[in-house]
Amino acid sequence: MKIVMVCLGNICRSPLAEGILRDKIQKKGLDWTVDSAGTGGWHAGELPDERSIQIARQRGIDLTDQRARQFGRADFERFDHILVMDTSNYTNVLRLAQTGEHRSKVAMILNYAYPGQDFSVPDPYYGGPDGFVEVFDLLEEACEAFLQAQLST
Repeated sequence: MKIVMVCLGNICRSPLAEGILRDKIQKKGLDWTVDSAGTGGWHAGELPDERSIQIARQRGIDLTDQRARQFGRADFERFDHILVMDTSNYTNVLRLAQTGEHRSKVAMILNYAYPGQDFSVPDPYYGGPDGFVEVFDLLEEACEAFLQAQLST
């Protein structure tokens, strides 16, 4: 199974989601691929935000092997699941979808923890460190729910 996490710039939320899910699948010994991308390309090639790196490190996850990249049409073919962080990401990713199959791969990540609610993962970029703690906790819950949903099918 191949999963890509998508946020706006691929430096805060989606790197955390990638790191959290990758950690979970490694601990379960699953042969899955997890990646992340942003709908915008402003940070392409950059490390995740230092605050994301720090909160992940505090929770035993290393994000320093990740580099930001922009989500593109080819990702619909490369990935089985495209998990987005907010409604804006959802809309922007769907604009690139060319088929119904492509559209069916896209989901709001928090819908795994809060089905049908379409909650957005808040963007912590302009806030303080507490926002990154909140985002980590939300993503940890959503990644666990996603993992359980996939293992039960």
